[in-house]
Amino acid sequence: MTEPLASQSSPSRPVASPSDDEQLTAPDAAFLGEVGRRVRTLREQRGMTRKALAKASDVSERYLGQLEAGEGNASILLLRRIASALNVSIGELLLPEDRNAVERRLITRFLERLPAHRMEDVIFRLMRDYGHEEALRKKRIALIGLRGAGKSTLGNLLAKQLAVPCVEVNEAIRRHTGLPVSEVISLYGQGGYRRIERQVLERVIGDYDRAVLVVGGGIVSEEETFNLLLANCYTVWLKANPEEHMARVLSQGDFRPMAGNEEAMEDLKRILAAREPLYRKADAVVDTAGESPEESLQELVNIVIA
Repeated sequence: MTEPLASQSSPSRPVASPSDDEQLTAPDAAFLGEVGRRVRTLREQRGMTRKALAKASDVSERYLGQLEAGEGNASILLLRRIASALNVSIGELLLPEDRNAVERRLITRFLERLPAHRMEDVIFRLMRDYGHEEALRKKRIALIGLRGAGKSTLGNLLAKQLAVPCVEVNEAIRRHTGLPVSEVISLYGQGGYRRIERQVLERVIGDYDRAVLVVGGGIVSEEETFNLLLANCYTVWLKANPEEHMARVLSQGDFRPMAGNEEAMEDLKRILAAREPLYRKADAVVDTAGESPEESLQELVNIVIA
């Protein structure tokens, strides 16, 4: 599969609009139309051209045109950039023009009183429930979970079954940087790696309307990146017990979990326990413990084509 990431040098990261065969429901289309009109009204009130707003928000002019026309699948991160450039809250972008003044004040007050750490989660849920129909998100299936859950194996099998590309995000990062993930982390640290991971994920989402994505197990620990994934993909947590996670990794010849750490199993259990509430944000769960790849694949297929 040709990797389109390296040829893209533009800092703006547009999000693809629905294709002709992806039909929004009337409420979803109305919601996107209201958001687009709100963005256009706020831009015009500030005397900004679309080009000026694109430059100020680091969002492509083409995407702004789609958004204002009610045709863009709005990403939380891009909406946040646009709201910042317009000097308004994300809540103001989401409120339609004809909303009753009392309701407007109540909703605005609710959003303003939300703790900062809850805002992204609430906005993500609004966009996921009303901005993206589930059938649209199922065009991109994202498999999440710890190493050893079977993501790569099942991702490739599922992609063949659905006749779509399988995109391993870690491999996309390698092609984008020219370095394996371990070296990226060594050079840039965990924070630098997470920033690159988010950039690559945004580009993958823009490049692939239909695909199976295999993502790193730690992506859930970066809230903005995980919310981006949840909002634009139908996510499935591939779950297994710690013993199977470890056994599968070791059977692949990867002894890193045991290197210099006699308490590797206890560490693995702690990581799994800490991440479980985040993994449970996925749309579906497939427990691969004790199952063959064929059995897990059939369960996956039943979920994504339902």
